[in-house]
Amino acid sequence: MSNEKDFDKEIKKFREQIKKAEKEKVKLDEANEKLQDEVDSLWAMMDEMTKTDIKNWAHVLNKLEKDTEAHPLMITKKVADA
Repeated sequence: MSNEKDFDKEIKKFREQIKKAEKEKVKLDEANEKLQDEVDSLWAMMDEMTKTDIKNWAHVLNKLEKDTEAHPLMITKKVADA
């Protein structure tokens, strides 16, 4: 009889541990969902920043390209008479 009582006590302890674990899992799932939302938002922000950077630097690259094309035209090897 005492073995049966001990067994029932152990089962009760395990059931309590299972309930605690299930509650903890729910909390962790909620925290995970919030963190995933934050990660998704950050990736979206990074994408926007990348697009903006490309637009902002495109004019600099175009100017550099034009300057590079024009630079050889401005250099002369002829010596001018003074």
